Amino acid sequence: MGLCLPCLGGAADDVVETPDPDLKRRQLAEAAERRQQESSSRGVKNPSSVEQKKKKKEEMERLTTNLEPPGTGGGLRWQVG
Repeated sequence: MGLCLPCLGGAADDVVETPDPDLKRRQLAEAAERRQQESSSRGVKNPSSVEQKKKKKEEMERLTTNLEPPGTGGGLRWQVG
């Protein structure tokens, strides 16, 4: 009687080779970056406009911090005594 066992023939075709760890790590990093970009632009119709507004806001904040004279923290001062 003939038995069809995978170990007798064609078993080498079923073996899945594991990818190189460096390749796997790189693929995972690329996938994570892609997911992050997709989630950051979710719900935004014009992502370039949002990015321009963000850069403009950062530039304004940088300019205002440079214009403030040193020693003026703008916060409350506590006097002990």
